[in-house]
Amino acid sequence: MIKLNLVTKKFIKKVALRDVNLELSPGKIVGLVGENGSGKSTTLKLIAGLTHPSKGTITINGVKVNRIATHVSYLSELDEYYSFYNVGETINYYATQFPDFNREKAEEIRTFMKLDLNAKLKHLSKGNRGRLKLVLTLAREVPIILMDEPLSGLDPMVRDSIVKGLISFIDLEKQLILVTTHEIRDIETILDEVILIKDGKILGHQNVEQLRSEQNIGIVEWMTSAHQS
Repeated sequence: MIKLNLVTKKFIKKVALRDVNLELSPGKIVGLVGENGSGKSTTLKLIAGLTHPSKGTITINGVKVNRIATHVSYLSELDEYYSFYNVGETINYYATQFPDFNREKAEEIRTFMKLDLNAKLKHLSKGNRGRLKLVLTLAREVPIILMDEPLSGLDPMVRDSIVKGLISFIDLEKQLILVTTHEIRDIETILDEVILIKDGKILGHQNVEQLRSEQNIGIVEWMTSAHQS
């Protein structure tokens, strides 16, 4: 579904990605892991069409990504919402912006996340803003969901509710979920594949179940060995 072919992304003072080759197919939850500044967020923005490669090509279902990808739902690490809206108004706004937005699904996820429709965004805790971001992201009926650090800075109970929401409200027969995270142990149990990136280069791409069954190690142990090799 997604293919990156020799993708390089340069900024004025930094090379964020270097000749990256990557193929991802639907029906999986894939973790993109690495240190800060390794190229994780840049990779997601490139796939979403929010920025463009300096070299190489990115295709989704064989079609080159050259503008904001309409078949991608992107959860940013940043809070980019109107603070004067309440939860219900924010959901309504998103429904007007995206034809693929499913209001019934949004309401189902909102109820699951225990978010008050009338709560103003400026008064929401960071945890509840994280829950709202998940509502807005997962309510879109798209084949690709990109999530940039959805668990960052959240307390364990909120992280747990978001991970459960991921399991409950995605369709793995049709969708591909690509998520960047530092909270590896919180999300490890739901990952099908893991990709390790460092200094803009892919160091490894592994099936998580094979790591457990063939090497008898988890993701953190695999990351440590890949960094050392």
